[in-house]
Amino acid sequence: MGKNKLQRFAETTTFKNFVQPEKYFFTEDFYFKGNWCSNFFKNNNALYLELGCGKGEYTVGLARIHPYNNYLGVDIKGARMWRGAKTALNENIENAGFLRIRINQISRFFAKGEVNGIWITFPDPQPKQAKAGKRLTSPEFLEEYKKFLKPGAIIHLKTDNLPLFDYTLEIIEQHHHKLLMKTYDLYSESIDNEAKNIQTFYEKMFLAEDKKICYLQFCLSPDEKK
Repeated sequence: MGKNKLQRFAETTTFKNFVQPEKYFFTEDFYFKGNWCSNFFKNNNALYLELGCGKGEYTVGLARIHPYNNYLGVDIKGARMWRGAKTALNENIENAGFLRIRINQISRFFAKGEVNGIWITFPDPQPKQAKAGKRLTSPEFLEEYKKFLKPGAIIHLKTDNLPLFDYTLEIIEQHHHKLLMKTYDLYSESIDNEAKNIQTFYEKMFLAEDKKICYLQFCLSPDEKK
């Protein structure tokens, strides 16, 4: 890790809107579990997650647009999260926070029905088939999300990676989840929502290269059909 990244990571750990659990919390439930809104955000508003948040553009952007919801960016890259956490502090955006964990541990951090929705924006597509289980829309991860999402909660996926997008559609169909909408070219659609109105750093690069942006929404089925 470069010197600047080390400095940013060190600074991030001092931010009031940044949570980095001690190591032992990776083997047992975290003390905010079930109480993120009341104990961390100090309110009773709805809670939404941005998984693999990187610089936290969606965490901060959504928090700006919806001040009466809470948004928590989740990632393991602390130096990247510095940007979002710093921006939220500088702009006094108190409904945006950041949690540094590995996402495969996520169900230890949130209680049943605690989370109202998930955004997954330009995640690592994990292109090798041997790593399919690490994709954030894999059946393994979806089962983890089911442990804490409210019934009917919407999962948003936004990506430039067509194989990941098609893979996710296959998983939705195979596991009988409910597809709400899909588009292989978001910016050709007449919709006007956060999927268009917030753009990440990488998305702007992709658009400059004339890449198509794929977007879908779906809900998890309560129980898999046999």
